[in-house]
Amino acid sequence: MFLSVFDIFKIGIGPSSSHTMGPMTAAAQFLESLRTGLREPGAGEVFRVSCSLHGSLAFTGKGHATDRAVMLGLLGYLPATIDPDAAELALTQLHELALLRPDGLPRLRFDPKTDLVFDFGPPLPGHANGMILRGHDANGNLYMEETYYSIGGGFVMTAQELDRLNQGGAEEFHAEKAAQGYPFPFGSAEEMLHMGKVSGKSIAEMKWENECANAPRAEIRDRLDAVWKAMDDCIDRGLRMDGTLPGGLKVRRRAKAIHEQLLAERGRNIAQPHVVNDWMSVYAMAVNEENAAGGKVVTSPTNGAAGVVPAVLRYYRDHCIGATEEGRRTFLMTAAAIGGLIKHNASISGAEVGCQGEVGSASAMAAAGLCAALGGTNEQIENAAEIALEHHLGMTCDPVAGLVQVPCIERNGLGAIKAVSAASLALRGDGQHFMPLDNCIEAMRQTGIDMNENYKETSRGGLAVNIPEC
Repeated sequence: MFLSVFDIFKIGIGPSSSHTMGPMTAAAQFLESLRTGLREPGAGEVFRVSCSLHGSLAFTGKGHATDRAVMLGLLGYLPATIDPDAAELALTQLHELALLRPDGLPRLRFDPKTDLVFDFGPPLPGHANGMILRGHDANGNLYMEETYYSIGGGFVMTAQELDRLNQGGAEEFHAEKAAQGYPFPFGSAEEMLHMGKVSGKSIAEMKWENECANAPRAEIRDRLDAVWKAMDDCIDRGLRMDGTLPGGLKVRRRAKAIHEQLLAERGRNIAQPHVVNDWMSVYAMAVNEENAAGGKVVTSPTNGAAGVVPAVLRYYRDHCIGATEEGRRTFLMTAAAIGGLIKHNASISGAEVGCQGEVGSASAMAAAGLCAALGGTNEQIENAAEIALEHHLGMTCDPVAGLVQVPCIERNGLGAIKAVSAASLALRGDGQHFMPLDNCIEAMRQTGIDMNENYKETSRGGLAVNIPEC
């Protein structure tokens, strides 16, 4: 599966790419299946829809607004285009009438109180984030059923699609890329470096050529600029907003106050040299406070890790000498290439491998992007990504109360700081290093497999069960 830069960076809503955006997309896809798919033998007309959430979608679904997301998807909304005001009105009407009015289908019964079930039993076999959507006829007979998996970063696959992906391998991967006409079908960092050496092109240049196999360069550039604008706007919104985040933990927004302190210190020669870390942290925290509030964010590569790449890119633009618009595009293209490698060879899902797959992947992407924007070679870029990822290995996903707030907001700030340090270290070297990025990605995958389920976005371990008594 070719992962475009726009697969890695998707504009959507918070608080979670896997628990909010994915289920919303799956529900909308199920409506499309009802319009075009084959019914069960002997079933009458579709009359009612139901949904069951499994695994991590059940355990932390309330905190991640998964139930709300499913309802919005069944109402026809999608993460990238949702109108918040219209959506709230539609949800109110759904709760009152228990009725869906989808285009191209008859009116469908759906009562959120009885037709949306959190199943706290064993997870479905394909992935920790599983959900089953069903259509029923007026007699209660099964009309259609589909199992979906939200596999991280807003990506959704049916059970059949996931089975085909798991049964495939490197040979099939390359055959698919060749058939689709992508000039640089690298499936590993080793192949990426080899293709760069043979062609004389940078990672970003190879990524540009792959993207331009499907669309004109000007269109890709405009869409890439729109991604950055959404990131930048999200930072600015987060720096303006204050108050308390929703969800019941009463977590206060801090980005605005910290930003005001940093602005007040400028030009007064009173700040410590390490104040630049505070700037990176406040940019990341601004994004993740917006995400926690259900605002508009960009998966980078997930919502839970959405602050790292924008924070480092804002750091590049506002604090680095010689920053340019072209450097910003190089940053994003390079970061997307690294994110694609991690997703293809391991995972970016906290429910599957812990937060090493979310903030760890984001930090590796940001480190590679910054290294590239500052003129690093392909070998230095690969080294930067490896350094950042290596020092997130083993990181658990343990959100308190299932909310993407504690420790997630601060964790993005630290991920940004690690990314900049990794890029700087790599630029001090010549690209030669002991541990290849591919091996580090494989170590993350193996660590995720061995990690106890309590530490993979179930909120049953770690910080999630060690909180103050109220």
